[in-house]
Amino acid sequence: MIESKGYFVLNCNGVPLSLEFPIVMGILNLTPDSFSDGGNFNTPEKAIRRVEEMINEGAKIIDIGGYSSRPDAPHISEAEEIKRIYDPIKIIRREFPETILSIDTFRATVAEEMLGLGAHIINDISGGLMDRDMIKTVALSAAPYIMMHIQGTPQTMQQSPRYDEVATDILKHFTVRIKEAKIAGIKDIIIDPGFGFGKTLTQNYQLLGRLSLFRELGIPLMIGLSRKSMIYKPLNINPLQTLPYTTALHWEALRQGANILRTHDIKTALDIVALYKIFSESNPKHR
Repeated sequence: MIESKGYFVLNCNGVPLSLEFPIVMGILNLTPDSFSDGGNFNTPEKAIRRVEEMINEGAKIIDIGGYSSRPDAPHISEAEEIKRIYDPIKIIRREFPETILSIDTFRATVAEEMLGLGAHIINDISGGLMDRDMIKTVALSAAPYIMMHIQGTPQTMQQSPRYDEVATDILKHFTVRIKEAKIAGIKDIIIDPGFGFGKTLTQNYQLLGRLSLFRELGIPLMIGLSRKSMIYKPLNINPLQTLPYTTALHWEALRQGANILRTHDIKTALDIVALYKIFSESNPKHR
């Protein structure tokens, strides 16, 4: 996964993806109840239009999900999750065959079916803990595996999450989970510390302050800060008003080594990546 030049290159089911510079992953929620855009794109026609917009804005990956993972979201069946994303995935693969597609699911059955339709990456909020078949399912493919940290489940994660020290505890968690995934045969692993998933407001900002700690794992780091409650709740605004504040936190994430920004707002994220690239090249000691 790491080239001799010192940067990551992912093998996305046979499609190489360079992380020489940070890239942007666009979010496509095909759910009726997502916290910021639920129901906006849950028909194939709306989904296609949104994917086209994100590609034109410069997204390198489109992350597609049919299960809402917001706090207290209702649990749905595997059949319902597949029903929400099956037709859109087929159409997106046909209309945009060069686009790298990530599937946001914690279920091995959903992952297997979507990889069979041509998806390239699996993005699992549970890191293999909510479905013990997930690790071996991904290992049988050539798909990169995005392993997120969550304490609890979407239904329980905000019920008094506790850590000795949040960043250190999550680092230890990933050390164990990465070892298991590599033993199973997964070659390309990306970690996501899971902002908002089983963390208090203070814990989220403590985690952001120590992101550079995860560099020692030697694998790519993805960050999902877009429209999170850690931004809009303390400011008493709604998720759609968070763009300038998300952008400020994206800069901090880039400064500490983020390789992928997962976001709803593609162009602004790419603009901040471009400015950060200029900054880091002008100030080598900050790299």
